[in-house]
Amino acid sequence: MTTASTTQTSHFEAAATGGGSGLKKNYLSFPEIAAQSIGTIAPSGTPGLVISVVFATAGNGTWLSYVFATIALLIVAFQINVFATRVATPGALYVYAGRGLGSFAGVISGWALLIGYVFTAAAVVNGTVYTALGVFHAVGLTASDQALTFGIAIVAAIVAWWLAYRDIRLSTRTTLAIELATIVLILTVLVVYFLHRGNVVDNAQIHLEGVDFEKLRLGLVLAFFSFVGFESAAVLGAEAKDPHRLIPRSVIVSVIGVGLLFIVSAYGLTAGFRGVEPPLSTAEAPLTTLANTFGGGAIGFLVSIGVALSFFACILGSINAAARVLYTLANHGLFHGSAGSTHISNSTPHIAVTLVALIALGLALAQTISGWALLDGYGILGSIATYGFLVSYFLVSLGAPFYLRRIGELRWYHVLSSAIAIVLLGVVLLGTVYPVPAWPYNMLPYVFLALLGLGVAYFLFLRVVAPDRLVAVEADLLGKDTVDSRA
Repeated sequence: MTTASTTQTSHFEAAATGGGSGLKKNYLSFPEIAAQSIGTIAPSGTPGLVISVVFATAGNGTWLSYVFATIALLIVAFQINVFATRVATPGALYVYAGRGLGSFAGVISGWALLIGYVFTAAAVVNGTVYTALGVFHAVGLTASDQALTFGIAIVAAIVAWWLAYRDIRLSTRTTLAIELATIVLILTVLVVYFLHRGNVVDNAQIHLEGVDFEKLRLGLVLAFFSFVGFESAAVLGAEAKDPHRLIPRSVIVSVIGVGLLFIVSAYGLTAGFRGVEPPLSTAEAPLTTLANTFGGGAIGFLVSIGVALSFFACILGSINAAARVLYTLANHGLFHGSAGSTHISNSTPHIAVTLVALIALGLALAQTISGWALLDGYGILGSIATYGFLVSYFLVSLGAPFYLRRIGELRWYHVLSSAIAIVLLGVVLLGTVYPVPAWPYNMLPYVFLALLGLGVAYFLFLRVVAPDRLVAVEADLLGKDTVDSRA
């Protein structure tokens, strides 16, 4: 029988939450929960854009980089699921890290996770604009790029905001429809390419020609970035049906399913671009180019539309995830209390959703106004986001065995898997700072630390001057659950 500490909902979920009616309980099914993670990953965007970047480093080892990244993230997913099977909360990794390591580590994880989701939303605003412009260029509209850049960004952010503001089920179903349709198109391009070629064997990739350990290591770092956000189903802990079962399943299915798509796409694109100009490392729309090699231009055009919509779905998923983390922080007294309220009829964290959408759009437009190219902006914002995810993943992985020991369920294999996850995350983190990247990427760790420091400093300030405001933090992050007296 499961112990009492593993069956209670968090203090935060048991208590009244802000204004409105609270988040909708027992509302989302498994496909809708999985759609949250899949949408935040934006799996169609990786074969549509990111694999080219990984190939520039890993070459014929690109597919293997994604194999290693899938295995690494699967091990991290097991650490997350230590908590997801026992704790249901919109705070997700924020609360998880606190349960394992205490409130200070939890707050670090929470602010890091919020930074990760907000900057991901901002980055994929740029990604949406870049890929949508490619669609407009394909139909001959090339004279109004500046106006289109601002117009697409604003429209995408407003539509994503409205969906997130209106209803979480509407959001996740929209995301699921976009991603499934685009993935089907991508797989169609790959299957038809290999049928046209008449052979699926690519000896250069199978024998890893020209690939060494350093290329694979750097490829793993870049491939890892394709998965960030895979855990975001966990923010639906208050809204999911049977969250202790369906959220862990969603996290695992997201990693495995998306990982297989990435591996197959990396292998197919690498094989398909042999002798093709421009090369894969510089191709702006690799799937469209691949489709053109067998006369599938119409399918390629549809894929380009799907990839742009996939980036839009990532805006939506990131806003939903960030808003729920911010909602939890606000209810814990670590942000203005208005962000901890829910809409009276929609039961969404509408204030938090609005704030996140405005900040994400503002960051993206500020970069464009400052003269940064869209892909440069995407890379800069995405890199800052990645530091947030790495810190949060690290703290949760470190905290998992401590949490299990506290509730009397620790086994040797929990310690081993935690240690492996920490080492793998350390390799990825090291790869982002060494060799030291060129400017401005060499400054991004400091930008992230400055942002993180603001949130953590406020927590420390409250701990000294207003400790009574942190009652909910201590109760929720330390697992001092409140039991309903009617139970």
